[in-house]
Amino acid sequence: MTSSSSVRIVDSADVSAEASIGAGSSIWHLAQVREDARLGENCIVGRGAYIGTGVVMGDNCKVQNYALVYEPAKLGDGVFIGPAVVLTNDTYPRAINADGSQKSAHDWEPVGVTIERGASIGARATCVAPVTIGAWATVAAGAVVVKDVPAYALVAGVPARRLGWVGEAGIPLVAADDDGVWACPSTGARYVETDGTLSKEIV
Repeated sequence: MTSSSSVRIVDSADVSAEASIGAGSSIWHLAQVREDARLGENCIVGRGAYIGTGVVMGDNCKVQNYALVYEPAKLGDGVFIGPAVVLTNDTYPRAINADGSQKSAHDWEPVGVTIERGASIGARATCVAPVTIGAWATVAAGAVVVKDVPAYALVAGVPARRLGWVGEAGIPLVAADDDGVWACPSTGARYVETDGTLSKEIV
């Protein structure tokens, strides 16, 4: 179902009648949105992308071409998922049980990836559930995330490690004059680092 006639779903997309699609959202060619998925307003699901059963997306999210968002992932408002990103949902994947029988949906418990407001996941990155990507964090292209990422962190590599901090504009922060204070070269916003976490300075 859709919440508004302003939703755009192209003919080749496969969108379940049991999915909820917010006003202003677009589902593009060959994308699939499964049962009970809930997409907020003004979301974009690109060509060939997959949104799993019961996935929850906030408003203004972008899921780029061929990304795979497996249930039970939860995306906050303004999350960016780059092309061919994978959000996994099985900690110990197997096609068969120990006795050789084929695994069914009842033989495992899905675990999800949580991505908080404004965070971005670069092209072909993989987030191995269960992990949480903090608000406004950036995961570099091709990274493999196997542990939680703090808010505002810039992580890269296999496995992903923090290389620095980014601001809400997505630009790497630079050290300010004060110890433990970082500044955005684009907006001038300042952030304070305390014990390995970053928070925006209250003006």
